[in-house]
Formats: sequence, structure tokens, C-alpha cells
Amino acid sequence: MQHHGTVVVAGCGDLGTEAGLRFAALGHPVIGLRRRAGLLPAPLTGRSTDLRHDVPTIPDDTAVVVVATAAGSRDVDEYRATYVDGLRNVLDGIDASAATPRVVVVSSTAVYDVDDGSEVTEATPVRGSTPTAAVLVEAEELLRRRAPGAVLLRLSGVYGPGRERLVDQVRSGSARLAPGRSPHTNRIHRDDAAAALVHLATLVDPAPTYLGTDDEPVPLDDVLRFLAHELGVDEPVRGDGDGRQAGGDKRLSNALLRSTGWAPRYPTFREGYRAVLAGEGTRHP
Repeated sequence: MQHHGTVVVAGCGDLGTEAGLRFAALGHPVIGLRRRAGLLPAPLTGRSTDLRHDVPTIPDDTAVVVVATAAGSRDVDEYRATYVDGLRNVLDGIDASAATPRVVVVSSTAVYDVDDGSEVTEATPVRGSTPTAAVLVEAEELLRRRAPGAVLLRLSGVYGPGRERLVDQVRSGSARLAPGRSPHTNRIHRDDAAAALVHLATLVDPAPTYLGTDDEPVPLDDVLRFLAHELGVDEPVRGDGDGRQAGGDKRLSNALLRSTGWAPRYPTFREGYRAVLAGEGTRHP
């Protein structure tokens, strides 16, 4: 990473903002691109742009571009506009500049169609088995064609301040245990995901792809029971149905990312959710 070169975060939502603040703390000028730039905290410099339609201006001294766009819904057209068109526009912006930045792009472990509880690594074949996963695969292929030196970070389920869906479900009593064997789930605290983005921007010789997830794939039922205990509410009741959940059943490995020197501050859901329940951390726009 060029000494204190500019960092551009394309898609400066919750995760992108946290990553941007970490780059800023290291002394980098950080530009955050999002539809409503006024929401960004200092010292980030916000630029209002809709990456689904606009080619952003990338400063010539840009050392790092992080692409962390997030679709506003599960609508396939919205997915394609966000992840494929948005990425293409960012790459066009880089090509139109004199910059030669390290490019780090957030993707999702939804690209792995695995539901037998087996271990998944970077070498596991990718298959877009749902319409939205197929769009993510399309975006990854675009990145490989256009920016072969870029680094892809496939994140598992991100949680943290303001991302408390499971907590809310357990608290309200709407959560349900699996009717049969509980599928494994995988997650990563937002702060650990942001730290991974900053870390990968500085690696001398990164691999093309990393899985970003914590140390412990875990049956979802275990997480729900833990949260009920921590919240002091009744354990969720068992649901009915065939038990197949949308996210499949897989155990993601972070061994490759860990081998680069990254280590999660919240190694399992226990430490991470205790921090969330204690109100630690900042909720970003």
C-alpha cells in the first residue's frame, strides 16, 4: 500500500464505513462513495454517487479501492444493478484514472451451494444455485476478467451493531428451533470483516480469494439457545416444516485468511453477540 495513499471505499454502508474509519486511523485520506454522502462520519470524505448508474472519479493517487456495495433488497434486478453494474462502473472509473490501486471486493459465501454440512474452503466449487447467488457469481467472473490482481473476500453472515436480526427474533419470541437436525451457520462480526478488508489491502502477495468468517461454524439452534440465555428469555420452540433452510448447511473455513496473519477479535458468536448485547461498537449509517 502506497504510503498514506488515498483509499476509495465504493459502497460506504455499515461495513464500508467501518473499513474506511480504520484506513483513516492509519493515516490514509479516505473517500466514501454512496448515494447519500452526507451520512458519512468524519474524517471520511463523502461523495454522493449512485454506483448502479454512475462511473465514479478515482483520484490518480488512489492506493486502494474497496468495493463493499450492498443491495437494498433480494430483487434480482436490484442485485445485478448493485453487484455487477456497480462493480463494472468502479472498474471503469479506475481504468479512466492514472491510479493502479489494490482492489479488494466483498462477495458472499452464498456462492457455495452446499447443504450437507461439509467443510467449505476457497477451493470448493462455486455454483449460483439461486437467482441472487448467480448474480454474485457473475460479478466475481467480471472481476476476474477485468482486474485479475484483485482480491475477493467472500463473507459469511455479517452481524454487529445495528445488525441484530437474530437477537430481535429471539427477544420477540418469533425465532424457531429446527424441526430436525439444525443446519450449521457461519458468521463474522462486522469489525472483524472490516479489519480483514484493511488487512488484505496491505498483503504483499495475496491469494485471489479468501473466506471471511469466524472460527466456529455452529448449528443455528446453538446460537438461538445462547441468545435466549443471554437475554433471559424462554428458549425458542421447535418449528415445523421440512427443516431445509435457505442458507444451506455448510462449515466455512477461515484457515487461509488466518494464515496471512488476520485473527478475529470475536472468534465465535459468543464473544461477538455478548459485545452486541452490551451495546459495544458504533452503528454506522
